Amino acid sequence: MSTTGATADPLAALGALPGVAESVESVRKAVDRVYGHRIMRRRSHAVTSEAALRGARGSAALSGADWALEEVRRRSDFSGDDEARAVGAALRLTAEAGQLLSIWRQSPLRVLARLHLVAAADDGDQVGRPRQEGEPVDEPLVELPLPDAEETHGRLDGLAGLVMAGGSAPALVTAAVVHGELMALRPFTTNNGLVARAAERIVLINSGLDPKSVCPAEVGHAELGRAAYLAALDGYVSGTPDGMAAWITHCGRAVELGARESTAVCEALQRGAA
Repeated sequence: MSTTGATADPLAALGALPGVAESVESVRKAVDRVYGHRIMRRRSHAVTSEAALRGARGSAALSGADWALEEVRRRSDFSGDDEARAVGAALRLTAEAGQLLSIWRQSPLRVLARLHLVAAADDGDQVGRPRQEGEPVDEPLVELPLPDAEETHGRLDGLAGLVMAGGSAPALVTAAVVHGELMALRPFTTNNGLVARAAERIVLINSGLDPKSVCPAEVGHAELGRAAYLAALDGYVSGTPDGMAAWITHCGRAVELGARESTAVCEALQRGAA
């Protein structure tokens, strides 16, 4: 991660990039519309559950398992092929994220290790820890340059420091940086995309922007498409002001689309059709 200058609060500096403030405000309005829906006063748990399912489906789609929502809803066995395992991992991560909120600000690296352990669902010696020098990364849909293990470990420590320090940056900016940095580093040997999107979700919830987790950014990322997702990631990795701003606003649009999805769920519940 790079910023436009050395400041005491580099994440806040990113919030001043062109277009980012407008994206932050647009996201806030979209989230407020969902939380203001009358269904949220009576059936918020149902909206949260549906958002979790749809978010997991969206995250899995970006990892190559683009299943129909009803197929995800219907299935109970996710131990078959690679696609089934990706969907199962996304569902497990969505469930686990809510259990890790209190730990995130104190120990983000511990949370990331736990997320990888849950996604991988095995006890291999490469699970639940950052990769070591020479270990390959299985993330075939992402072709960004891969930092070596030493750089990866250093940047992970830097990211953890920013999270623990807090600061005045908008939730969207912090969530986008956590997501983008994890995708740039791919610190684990597998499941980095799923872990990065789960971490983004944790930031959005923990920040208070989306405390009930009803605005799944994963839905929006999937709706915008893998090509746009990867192009925006290229901007993040470039480290340029324009590239960073493009990634943050892309993440903002994803949250807005997630909010729109849950608004539709609220409307369906109100009609008694869901």
